[in-house]
Amino acid sequence: MRKGSDAASLDTSAGDAAPGSKAYEAFAVGDSATFSKTITDADILLFTAVSGDTYGLHVDEEYAKTTRFGRRVAHGMLTASLLSTVNAMLLQRPGGVYVSQSVRFLRPVFIGDTVTARVEVVELLPAKRRLRCRATVVNQRGKTVIDGESIVQKDPQ
Repeated sequence: MRKGSDAASLDTSAGDAAPGSKAYEAFAVGDSATFSKTITDADILLFTAVSGDTYGLHVDEEYAKTTRFGRRVAHGMLTASLLSTVNAMLLQRPGGVYVSQSVRFLRPVFIGDTVTARVEVVELLPAKRRLRCRATVVNQRGKTVIDGESIVQKDPQ
């Protein structure tokens, strides 16, 4: 699926459910989903409006020039929010619920960077129909900007 500068992909090699529908029992370690997006000035301004985070590093070019980054930086949580997208893509339909997310912010993301969010199942937790996933976001240079872990719970069919 491609929409503007956004691109998504889903590894559906495990299980034989119809596209867009996957039972918990069809998940396997190694299943993954990815979503790529080029961060724009509009993304940052919209995220500022929604979140209320008006910190100068994100919205004030003159201030940002005085920081160690030398230019405006996308909100860390804007970048991290792409993990929500890939968790939903992984769960498919029927969906589920996002139980927890840990993130470590490793590098800044700038306007014009193309970042790719990815989750990969690393453990099945069948007692509660949960999946533990490695969660990462990398930039166009292949550098990890966010590293973390997601726990998602799959709804019953």
